[in-house]
Amino acid sequence: MLAIFLAPVYILANVFTAYWLLRWMKEVHPLFRHPAVLGVILVLYAFLALSLLTSFVIKRDPVHRILKVISNCWLGMYLYFLGFTAILVLLRFIFAHTALTKTWLYSPMGLKAVGLGAILFVTGMCIYGMVHAVHIYTTRYEVPSKKDAHLKIALVADLHLRYSIGSHQMEEMVEKINAEEPDVVVIAGDIFDNEYDAIYEPDRVADLLAGLKSRYGTYACYGNHDLDEKILAGFTFETKEERIADRRFGEFLDRAKIHLLEDDVVCIDDAFYLAGRKDPDRIRKTQETRDTPSELLTGLDQSLPVFVIDHQPSELTELAEAGADLDLGGHTHDGQLFPGNILTGLMWENACGMKKVGDMYSIVTSGVGLWGPPMRIGTKAEVVIIDYGK
Repeated sequence: MLAIFLAPVYILANVFTAYWLLRWMKEVHPLFRHPAVLGVILVLYAFLALSLLTSFVIKRDPVHRILKVISNCWLGMYLYFLGFTAILVLLRFIFAHTALTKTWLYSPMGLKAVGLGAILFVTGMCIYGMVHAVHIYTTRYEVPSKKDAHLKIALVADLHLRYSIGSHQMEEMVEKINAEEPDVVVIAGDIFDNEYDAIYEPDRVADLLAGLKSRYGTYACYGNHDLDEKILAGFTFETKEERIADRRFGEFLDRAKIHLLEDDVVCIDDAFYLAGRKDPDRIRKTQETRDTPSELLTGLDQSLPVFVIDHQPSELTELAEAGADLDLGGHTHDGQLFPGNILTGLMWENACGMKKVGDMYSIVTSGVGLWGPPMRIGTKAEVVIIDYGK
């Protein structure tokens, strides 16, 4: 529903950027003043700007898949082009109303140079973001414990298996995790990305995940995107009807040998507890209920470590008070694109990294996959390795 409300804003923003793009191009070379050339440029711009809508409307592959890739790339690049255009227009306004109007930067030649520099910089930054996004890093944390336990935990989240995240990334992720020889692997939600059909070669991807090796196996909870629903420009549509999860999600997890925990607690090898929470946004759509931290963790033997998998890093104080020793989450992507990491830092108590809350440690990963644009700028895709009790 939010996508519909944002549509007028998106249209106005594109009118703004298209106007200044054409104005700059006319200054660069007389060729861009020719009606036929302007027409081609406007048609190409309209194709890219409307790819968010056309990829939503056209469902037939391979056209749908191609349009989704184009629209995701466009969205990421456009956000930066819009930002830089707004900054340059603001600076031009300031120059025009001060003595700076007499400087070279305010001249036609200055407009050409600054515009070209901005385009090259944004293009280069976005290319870097796309290349950087496909590489998975390893992040390590040491968590002290008063309890008699020493465990190595591999944490990943936000796989977002879909058009731009597939077997290549999963193969690299599995190799990195297996090289660490962890005791247990946990996936903190958003395994899928709203569309099961968006997964390229799902059986191959599931078999790769089934190759994860650890002493006690792989456990996961669902996230807010682990639900098959219509999605436009990254936003879903609200409905009063109960939504039912695609049965193929469960079949995929079975094939991948991933144990799903939905408000469930398991005691593993009499060594530690592992609890998986339902996602608050997902259950609102499926019209389910979710246990409170105290309801979920009541009656546990507190001499054993209590680990919680919770997609969204919320209710940290409540989890600590309920007896959790370690809360493992994702969801934030650490903002994914700068300055998103600054904004998420303001929105969440622990947006990314490790933080002590009471006697509990919260660890939030920036995730492996991507939401929307296939790029990361100022953040990284990661596998988190936790040495607990070291």
